[in-house]
Parts: sequence; C-alpha cells; structure tokens
Amino acid sequence: MKLFDPITAGDLALPHRVVMAPLTRNRAAQPGDVPHELNATYYAQRASAALIISEATQVDPLGKGYVATPGIYSDEQVAGWRLVTDAVHEAGGRIVLQLWHVGRISHVDLLPEGEQPVAPSAIRATSQTVVSAESGMVDVSAPRALRTDEIPGIVAQFRRGAENAKAAGFDGVEIHGANGYLIDQFTRDGTNQRDDQYGGSLENRVRVPLEIARAVVDGWGAGRVGYRISPAGAFNDMSDSDPIATFGALARGLGGLGLAFLHNVEAFAGGQRDEAQIDAIKSAFQDAGGGAYMANGGYQRDDAEARLEAGKADLVSFGETFLANPDLPERFRQGAPLNEGDRATYYGGDDRGYTDYPTLAEVPV
Repeated sequence: MKLFDPITAGDLALPHRVVMAPLTRNRAAQPGDVPHELNATYYAQRASAALIISEATQVDPLGKGYVATPGIYSDEQVAGWRLVTDAVHEAGGRIVLQLWHVGRISHVDLLPEGEQPVAPSAIRATSQTVVSAESGMVDVSAPRALRTDEIPGIVAQFRRGAENAKAAGFDGVEIHGANGYLIDQFTRDGTNQRDDQYGGSLENRVRVPLEIARAVVDGWGAGRVGYRISPAGAFNDMSDSDPIATFGALARGLGGLGLAFLHNVEAFAGGQRDEAQIDAIKSAFQDAGGGAYMANGGYQRDDAEARLEAGKADLVSFGETFLANPDLPERFRQGAPLNEGDRATYYGGDDRGYTDYPTLAEVPV
C-alpha cells in the first residue's frame, strides 16, 4: 500500500504516510495550561504515526480560546512539553507542535484581566466556547480590531512560540492558519475588513500569514515548518468571496518559502470535497517550491490509499480515528477493526477516553 511507503517532507524523514492530525483535548494541567505526564502518555501511545501534529497550542495568554488548552509561552509549559517530546521520541516517533492564536474565538473570562479578544476587524463571531469545567457552551465575546502597530507583536508571539517549541524538543512546527482562528481571520475577506496594509486587497490579506511564516522559518528552517488551511470550511463563522484565489495566493507564498508541507482540511463533517479548489491549491504550493501536500477531512484507510495512488496527496492525516486507535497504522496494515470513539470524553476530563483505548495487542483473542 502506498500509505506505507516512506516519504521525505522537507527535512522530515517519515516512515509512512499516516499522520496524526491535531486534536484539541482540553487536558492541560491547571493553573498555567501546562502539559503533564498524562499528556506524555497519550502522545507516546500514538508514536507509530508517521508524524504527530500536536493539539493546537496558544502562543500567548491572549491567544487562548478554550479552557485547559496548552500554551508554549512559559518556562513551565516548555518543560511540560519536553515530557511529551521525550516520551514520543523514546517510543520511536516524531512530533511537531501546532502554533495557535484564536483571535476573536475567545471570551473575556479566559483572557488576562478580562481583556477583549483581538481580531483583524471588530466583527463578532456566531460561535461558542467553554470557559470552565462547569460553564457549558457560552457565546464568544465581541472582539476589538488590532491596531496596525500591534501586528508586529502578534508575529513576534509566533516567533517566540516556535523558538520555545525547539527548546521543548519538537521535530518541527505547524502554523495553525485554519478553522477560523486569528491567521485565518486575516486571510479571508469575510472577517478581514481592514483598510491598512493588512486588509483589503488579496496581497494585503495574506501579509500577516506570510510574515508569521517567515518569522517561524527564521527559527526552524523551512524544512521543519508546515502550515494548515481550511478553505472549504465555514466553522467559526468564516467565509471568503473567492477561496481559490485567496488560498491559491497564500499557497504560492508559502511554497515560495519552501515549507515542508501544506496541510489542507479539504472537507468538514462529511461535506463534499471541491476537487478544483484542492487541485489549484496543491499545484500553487508545490509549483512554487513547497514540499508535501497533506490531505485531511474524514478519510478512512481505503479512500486515503486511493487519494495517494491518484497523486492527489502525499500524506493523509487522521483525527478522530487516531483519537480512539493509538495503533492506527498497524490496524490499517492488517485491515483490522477500529475502536469507536466516546464523544462524551473528547474534551476535558482524565484518562478515561484519553489513554485507555486498547491496541490490537491488548484486545482479548
């Protein structure tokens, strides 16, 4: 199977093509949003992935949007992530950190001193979040528009996060430019209505994403940096008038930097894939000098294999399937049954529904 052919993505030598997608699990230790031993166990269990992309990790306290998500801006968080990377490497795996700023998808109760969330433009999302274990879902707060002179500080937060990821022992980083969070908010014209050099024209809207990518590449080298997009997604109240033009321009810019991979959420919740959009973005990235194209979006073993065989993808990432099947590559190799995930334990909690899913070796014969 092509799923099990080795591949090199930038400077990342991968033994096969079954990648673990980033999965928010809301289990960072409190106070401080610090990774800990339970998280290390969880990731080490999944070290047979060709590559693990960590859960989204905020680069600054003002970039937090949900309770108990981890950060990468404090010494304690760096030390906590070192527990994770050491455990994954000891188990023979490779792991990159996903760098995240939620922008407007936040709430004043989550932010230092009750500050307002920030965004490209002061447009409130029709989205919800969770601010405590007891809160249930609550509407996100109204954001304020970032001043032009604040934007270099946002870029610096990503630079610092990337540097801290290196100190924590990661093999690289992925920039979270998807799913309606801050970088995506700058990219799309439904959320970016600025009239300065960071808004309006397509060139201006991709300026922040590319400035962040360059800052991260400065610290890591392009061969260990990936970038995630979701041009087909409306999640978090997102829209764009011309996704092929917008994300084609972004992909060309990222490809020109020589990034290791571009990670595309091609479809959400069983939605249809837009093949013309996918082909245009993949070509734009790789024709400009980018590395591997990673497909994501509800794939299972056989359709992922077909995608690779057809040359539509170089890597495929799996989310919920990896959540419930720590040994997913081996299950795919054998065509073995898959564990069902328990949605009630996806977000927050303890080891239940987190580190207690059995491997094939642990299933009674």
